[in-house]
Amino acid sequence: MKATTVGKLNSTRRILYVVNEDFAFLLNRLPMARAAHDAGFEVHVATKVNRGASAIEAEGFILHPIPFQRGGLSPLAAIPTIKALRTVEKKIGPNVVHHSGLQCCVFGALAALGQGFPVVNAITGLGYIFTSTTWRSRLLKLNVAWLLRWLLNRKESRVLVQNPDDRDALVALGVKSDRITLIPGSGVDDEKLNPLPEPDGPITVGFAGRLLVDKGIRALVSAHGLLRSQGYRFNLVIAGNPDPANPASIASAEVERWTHRPGIIWLGHIDNIALLWRNCHIAVLPSHREGLPGALLEAAACGRPLVATDVPGCREVVCQDKTGLLVPVEDPDALAHAILQLAESQQLRARYGQAARL
Repeated sequence: MKATTVGKLNSTRRILYVVNEDFAFLLNRLPMARAAHDAGFEVHVATKVNRGASAIEAEGFILHPIPFQRGGLSPLAAIPTIKALRTVEKKIGPNVVHHSGLQCCVFGALAALGQGFPVVNAITGLGYIFTSTTWRSRLLKLNVAWLLRWLLNRKESRVLVQNPDDRDALVALGVKSDRITLIPGSGVDDEKLNPLPEPDGPITVGFAGRLLVDKGIRALVSAHGLLRSQGYRFNLVIAGNPDPANPASIASAEVERWTHRPGIIWLGHIDNIALLWRNCHIAVLPSHREGLPGALLEAAACGRPLVATDVPGCREVVCQDKTGLLVPVEDPDALAHAILQLAESQQLRARYGQAARL
C-alpha cells in the first residue's frame, strides 16, 4: 500500500508556490501558475488565506493555509510558518518550490533544508529593512545578510531578482553571482491594458500602491500642496491602502486628513487599475526602492507619462526624458517641478506616454 502511494505520488509533477498572502499570489503569480498548470503540473499554493481562497481553488489549484505574519523576519514568527511549510512539502513531495518575496525566500528556504527539491527564490525587492535607517532595521539587515548568504548559496537554490542594483546588493552580501538570474519583473498583461486617451478636465496625477512612507506618498502629497499653493488646480488621485503589517505604513487617520485638502481623492484599493489611469494624465511613484514596480508598468501599458525617483527599480522603467522624468528621493520641490513640466505640455505627455507603452 505504501509503495503504491509513493509510486502514484512520484508520477505527478508538482509545483508549490509560497506567497505570504493570497491576494499577492493572485496579483503577481497567477499567470505563471496557470502556465504551469497548462504544462501538466499539479499546482499547489501555500499562503495566508484571507479572501482569495475561492479564486485560487477555482483555478484548479490546491490551497494550503499557512500562518504567515507579514511585517518582518522575526524568529518567533518564523517557527510556526516554517513548520507548516515543511509539513506541506513532506505531504505533497513537490518537484520544485517557488518562493515569492524576501520573507518567503527566508522562511521557505529554511523549511526546504534537507529535502532535496530545487527552490526558486524570487526576490521581488529588498524591502523595508534595506531602505530603513533605524538601528533596529540595521541590526536586522546584518542578520538577514548572514541568512541570505547561507541559504541562497545552497546547491538547490536559484535566485531571481528584478533589477541590477538588487543583484549587486546580493553579490555584495556574499551570494554567488552564478546563482542569480536577472529578470524584467513580474510583467503586466499588455493585451488587457491598452493605451488610453487623456481625460478631459484639470490635470490629474495618479498614484497606485500601498500607502507607505518608503513609497514616497508623503512627498507626493507635499508636492501637490506646493502646486496648489502656486495656483495650479491639479488633482491627485491615490489608489491604495495603508498596510498596518508594514512598519513604514501611513496611519489611516493621516490619509483621511489628506482627503480634506483641495484636489485630493483617495480611492482605496481598486481591482481594475485601468480605471485609475483612464482618469489621470500623469503617473507618479516617488518610491525609495523597488524591485520592478508593477504600478509603473501598468501605467506605461496604458500610455501614461511617468514620474518617479531615481532609485533601483524605478529607473529601470522610467528612462529620463524618454518615458518620463526622474527626481531625487523625498524632494517635494523637484517632484512638483517634474509634474508641472508634464502638466504644461500635452505634447511632452504624449511623447513620453507612447514611449512608455513601447
